[in-house]
Amino acid sequence: MIKTMKASYLFMPGMVLLLFNFACSQQDTSSEIAVVPGAPVEVGHISAGTLTDFVTLNAVSAYLQKSYVKANITGYVQSVAILQGQQVAPRQLLFSLITKEARAIGNAVNQLDPAFKFSGISNIRADQPGFVAMVNHQKGDYVQEGEALATISNQRSLVFLLDMPYELHQLVALNKNLELTLPDGEKLNGTVRGTLPSVDSASQTERIIIGVNPLKSLPEGLIALVKVIKLARPNAMVLPKSAVLANETEDEFWVMKMINDSTAVRVPVKRGIENDKQVEILSPVFNAGDRIIITGNYGIPDTAKVKVVKKL
Repeated sequence: MIKTMKASYLFMPGMVLLLFNFACSQQDTSSEIAVVPGAPVEVGHISAGTLTDFVTLNAVSAYLQKSYVKANITGYVQSVAILQGQQVAPRQLLFSLITKEARAIGNAVNQLDPAFKFSGISNIRADQPGFVAMVNHQKGDYVQEGEALATISNQRSLVFLLDMPYELHQLVALNKNLELTLPDGEKLNGTVRGTLPSVDSASQTERIIIGVNPLKSLPEGLIALVKVIKLARPNAMVLPKSAVLANETEDEFWVMKMINDSTAVRVPVKRGIENDKQVEILSPVFNAGDRIIITGNYGIPDTAKVKVVKKL
């Protein structure tokens, strides 16, 4: 009986030592899991630049001047040298007309007196470059003097007509030069030529005439996008749009500013105008050397530990 009790006394210190070592190993493991590295972020700096607030509107191409090619004699259309949609140059032959008398007697007059040189043919030529919008007669048609033979759109009269809401009409003076973007991505420089003295009663828009000088011919009815500047700030302090965070109701805004190499704090800001890439910061005033988190800032708390992986 005494031997058994001695064995039990010797076993218990060993068990206590084993449990103590196990508890220490568990404590060390939990402390290692609690160590969380800083969130990887990219930082940048505030910069000064020109920032504009604009509205995008549609403008439609049109030819303001259309000339009507008319018959200068009464007779028959002997030949037609143009087709609808064709581009014509100045002094290019369009129609040839012959009088009904000349068509009836042919060259009988010239056979009687060759010096008379009677033909009865009248050639009609273009006065201005342009495009044939419509051809009204074909070869063999009988036409009266003054009757319209074709319609030609004057190439030099190409403009874009912009329907601008009347509440924005004061912006016309600020936008004497406008940029137009065509559906294929081509950009044109336009100049405001004037405003038509009328307003559409249904849409309450007034028509602005924008003159352009395209390098190639453009069709009528082409829709272009026009950026009309509403406000411009030439020396705005701007940050990338991704640097500015907001709450759910978007009535509070802030940025994450680095105070050292591994800590970022929340700084409330007041925004100004913005575009699709940049935001103007009205307050507070940041220094050029201040480091602001550009990416990786979403969801991190105030006074957060971060790890800078890239500087912009």
